[in-house]
Amino acid sequence: MDSGLSYITTGDGVRIAYRFDGRAEQPVLLLSNSIGTDLHMWDGQISAFSKHFRVLRYDARGHGASGVPSAEYSLDRLGRDVLELLDALRIDEVNLLGLSLGGIVAQWIAIHAPHRIASLVLSNTAAYLGPADMWDRVIIDLLRAPDMVETAERFLKNWFPPRMLEEPAPIVNAFRQGLLATRKEGIAGSWVAVRDADLRRTIALIDCPTLVIAGENDTVTSLQHGKEIASTIPRARLHVMPAVHLSNIEHPDRFADIVLAFLLGGTSRQPEE
Repeated sequence: MDSGLSYITTGDGVRIAYRFDGRAEQPVLLLSNSIGTDLHMWDGQISAFSKHFRVLRYDARGHGASGVPSAEYSLDRLGRDVLELLDALRIDEVNLLGLSLGGIVAQWIAIHAPHRIASLVLSNTAAYLGPADMWDRVIIDLLRAPDMVETAERFLKNWFPPRMLEEPAPIVNAFRQGLLATRKEGIAGSWVAVRDADLRRTIALIDCPTLVIAGENDTVTSLQHGKEIASTIPRARLHVMPAVHLSNIEHPDRFADIVLAFLLGGTSRQPEE
């Protein structure tokens, strides 16, 4: 049990777990997770981030210590979970970093509540991952499966390079155990939100400083997806990392440096176009 967790309850009755790291007087950096993970996916960046920001992490509905409603989740609902969290904590504005599904949620928030976002980092994500019928079979198969074993292995192969899977890497085993502990309903509900999301046109409305991080070898949200986002959001920057999908796990220190250089406006290791 994570003793650092606190909770809010959303308007539709779902408990959302969250925690803070860093000093209360610092500006807030909100982190939004990949599907199939909890807020500990950011553990490798907290030391660096919390030197400059009050870091707010949360478990999305269906994941970690948050509630797992057995329903189809909408992107609108996932985004409103975050806004209700900020309202409950009386936080008016944040810097927002989202990876994968967290990046899709971050795009939605920047579109629908732009006054809440000071700056935006979209990592290993996409504005659209259709076609929809591609997801329907995956969702049905997961809900019919006896457990999460097969799905967990599929996630790991999509997240990490072969060298990390072949070596006895404790971090990979930690993610495996997290996936096995995640209820199928949470993954399936989140996949529905991904299936139905299409932000390709509306992200042109995003007007805050934006950094897009893409993985050169990402087979989930490809480099092309990152380029499309960066070319659509006005004045967005693109940084390409030699990574698969979980860039912050594969290159934890480099990832933190890239994000902080952007957020702090420093000159060291500036993101490259």
